[in-house]
Amino acid sequence: MTVSTPPSTALRLLAVHAHPDDESSKGAATMAMYAKQGVQVMVATCTDGSRGDIQNPAVENEPHPKRDMAGARRLEMAAAAKILGIEQRWLGFVDSGLPEGDPLPPLPAGCFALAPLERASAPLVRLVRSFRPHVILSYDENGGYPHPDHIMAHRVAVEAFEAAGDPERYKGTGAPWQPAKLYYDRAFSPDKIKALHFALENAGIASPYAERLAQWLENDVEGHTPPPGTHATTTQINCGDFLESRDNALRAHRTQVDPLGFFFAATPQLQRSAWPWEDYSLITSHVATDLPETDLFAGIR
Repeated sequence: MTVSTPPSTALRLLAVHAHPDDESSKGAATMAMYAKQGVQVMVATCTDGSRGDIQNPAVENEPHPKRDMAGARRLEMAAAAKILGIEQRWLGFVDSGLPEGDPLPPLPAGCFALAPLERASAPLVRLVRSFRPHVILSYDENGGYPHPDHIMAHRVAVEAFEAAGDPERYKGTGAPWQPAKLYYDRAFSPDKIKALHFALENAGIASPYAERLAQWLENDVEGHTPPPGTHATTTQINCGDFLESRDNALRAHRTQVDPLGFFFAATPQLQRSAWPWEDYSLITSHVATDLPETDLFAGIR
């Protein structure tokens, strides 16, 4: 396999996300930390976010998102990327929306989640071959949570990781490049949720995680508390010093994030004492590394 000379000697990290705002709620502190260290960090955003509902009461009466949600979210994404110190690229697909109802309605024609896998993956393969990341971050098979765009983002990330280094696949999208490592994000790690819940309770603060923990206890007939994950945590990144950057990036997504809501229940100070890590599962590695890890570039540096 012929591999072109990388564009720089810096380490490179690519995170694949379904919508604008997902990058700020999943792995944002990790990306900000690595960017500060000189790593080239890029987010690939699969969809335009055009079918997102307004989640912030303060924005409900603003005309821009009502008239042009995709345009509003482009501005929000640019602001969040600047806060995190990262690059960002749009893959060009239309938001599928989150179907609701019983039975669920069909997904809208032409949306990302209905695209054939090769057509949905081609822009990401092209990006991987031009940016040449050493590490790719993605969601698990369930999408982190079962939104159709998140599940499709998982599928295209795995496809690009596996195909970008093969010169026989996706011809015309650039010279082959094989990333070294693929990780799944564990933003909703049960261990993290449990730690933050008890830290909030000990501080006398109402925990937004209580209902989730109660559901786990009710559904867990075998006595696992919290329930075992599909993919175990292999890698913890101590990025506590960058939690403010993560929160500020989240707040930049004004249409999607209520600044008084769930994500901000635990202050950065409390999180630094209770759970200063962001958690990942190493799924595939083409370099030797010892588990558990504290660095996504272990075995590459």
